[in-house]
Amino acid sequence: MSNTVFIADHPLVKHKISHLRDKKTGTKEFKELVSEIATLLCYEATRDLPTENVSVETPITAAEVPMLSGRKLALVPILRAGLGMVDGMLTLLPAAKIGHIGLYRNEETLEPVEYYCKLPADIHEREVIVLDPMLATGGSACDAITQIKKRGAKHIKFICIIAAPCGLERLQKTHPDVDIYIGQLDDHLNENGYIVPGLGDAGDRIFGTK
Repeated sequence: MSNTVFIADHPLVKHKISHLRDKKTGTKEFKELVSEIATLLCYEATRDLPTENVSVETPITAAEVPMLSGRKLALVPILRAGLGMVDGMLTLLPAAKIGHIGLYRNEETLEPVEYYCKLPADIHEREVIVLDPMLATGGSACDAITQIKKRGAKHIKFICIIAAPCGLERLQKTHPDVDIYIGQLDDHLNENGYIVPGLGDAGDRIFGTK
């Protein structure tokens, strides 16, 4: 199975990511931009949602019109930075259930360590969208998706704002059945595992904990 990789080319996404990168962008504006970009990427990631025709009465006449056919959705942010994307997703998907998975990066090995996982009980029935602003080494995303699959989820997508090529490659190889949606693909990782040019630590900038 080969996954889909979507890299946004919309001017609004590019513009908002450029503001995210600016070190002068404050916490309030940074949060708002992350949420807005999440909404724009959500639009792309939900293009394949199924619809069915239903009957409605317009002010003019009766009509058969397309509406979503009721597929259940779940959003799973990777704590903590992924929380910044949830409200933007809910703008378009207000009925989605929310799960949480907590990982932190071992600063020596750069590998993820899981400390929390709470998902909807019917996760196996839902299409799951995993959220994390940054796809750096790919370790956190790969581990989070592995844990979600272990709990029964079969249909999973991943959305991030910025990705490094090595993280994207790792996620593709580890989970070839997961479609990936990216705001912008950056150049490389530095010796500390940060994306270059990147935007720094997304979690710190979202929550003001520099």
